[in-house]
Amino acid sequence: MPHALHRRLAASATAVLLGATALTACGSSDGGDEPAASGPVSLTYWAWAPGMDKVAAIWNKKNPDIKVTVQKQASGDDLVTKIITAAKAHQAPDLVQAEYQALPTLVSNEALADISAEVKGVEGKFAPGVWQQTTLGTDAVYAIPQDSAPLAFYYRADLFRQYGLKAPTTWDEFAATARALKTKAPDKALTTFSANDSGLFAGLSQQAGATWWTVDGQKWKVSIDDAATRKVASFWGGLVKEGAIDNQPMYTPAWNKALNSGRQIAWVSAVWAPGTLSSVAPDTKGKWAMAPLPQWTKGDNATGSWGGSTTAVTNDSQHKAAAAKFATWLNTDPEALAALVKEGGIYPAATAAQTSGALSEAPDYFANQPEFYTLAAEIAKTTAPASWGPNVNVAYSSFKDAFGKAAKDKSDFGAALRTMQDTTVADLEKQGFEVAR
Repeated sequence: MPHALHRRLAASATAVLLGATALTACGSSDGGDEPAASGPVSLTYWAWAPGMDKVAAIWNKKNPDIKVTVQKQASGDDLVTKIITAAKAHQAPDLVQAEYQALPTLVSNEALADISAEVKGVEGKFAPGVWQQTTLGTDAVYAIPQDSAPLAFYYRADLFRQYGLKAPTTWDEFAATARALKTKAPDKALTTFSANDSGLFAGLSQQAGATWWTVDGQKWKVSIDDAATRKVASFWGGLVKEGAIDNQPMYTPAWNKALNSGRQIAWVSAVWAPGTLSSVAPDTKGKWAMAPLPQWTKGDNATGSWGGSTTAVTNDSQHKAAAAKFATWLNTDPEALAALVKEGGIYPAATAAQTSGALSEAPDYFANQPEFYTLAAEIAKTTAPASWGPNVNVAYSSFKDAFGKAAKDKSDFGAALRTMQDTTVADLEKQGFEVAR
């Protein structure tokens, strides 16, 4: 049944995010069935990606009967809270830009519509692991993928040559490379383990086969402390404890300086890494290369993702078919995708757009690797499925606290993972969700 998971999600849901923001915009109606059109349809779209109004203008010019107005929003938890608050007042917009991990939270609060009937045939335009995140494991479809962020291994090619290193193809080789660098250049580190961005750890666990949230009958099952994630935590915790890699957070002046000066010579990151590196390590332009993410078993071919968003239709929209039509165009039409890349700087989830137009040539920062986007597209095809629950924000916050302390103290990452598991379960139960033990 398409709505089975929706009912299970919503059955015992209470407010998922604490607090609420004041409404500054309203949807097109109080919801309900789509009425017969008596004139041009007007849709409101809440989004945070830059230049989205310019992309919508292309649509509006070609589709005068369906006008889309973009209202710029903040991203992250602030937007999720705002959408939930609007939905409870039956004043949500027609469309919202929503991160993949936010979809279960929005569905559990009855904010998003199942648009499976309106988007038949679209699934094949996306990597299976990406599309799966919009279905929540059912035959319902709650959004269209917009951008994706496959993980890869970024490294200073010049320094790897200098120290006789090769891009690792397995995580065992990654560890050996980190140790070899420390032996040859004790003042340098291959990379750092950072606890200030939970999304990277989630993506690494995803690659290892982790399934953090599932539905068991009428109950949620939390498996953050599963075998796959324990393997990831033990691996990185061991490297930190022995001093083979750094233990300092990313996105600090010290981290920026380490990358720019060559004191850290690699970074596990997503396809958007060139933009970050060009800002934090401008002196190293043309010296980096990208390779596929190391694998747990030699010969495997899987990656995780770190970020990405979707376009979803809300239950409040009285024009769901029109909204779904725009969402499909926005994320599959060649002209729309080219505009998303140009105006929004995104890496499109649609596979056909990942090597065309603005992505047919390597980023300027990676001009030394002309096949950058060709390789990125091949990596993107191997994105492993991810499973999200209705309190990802709580799990992520717990990760930052528990793993931040463990990284600083070089203590047991396994204990930090158990804390993350226990905190997430306790929060679900506090909210009134049934949790399988």
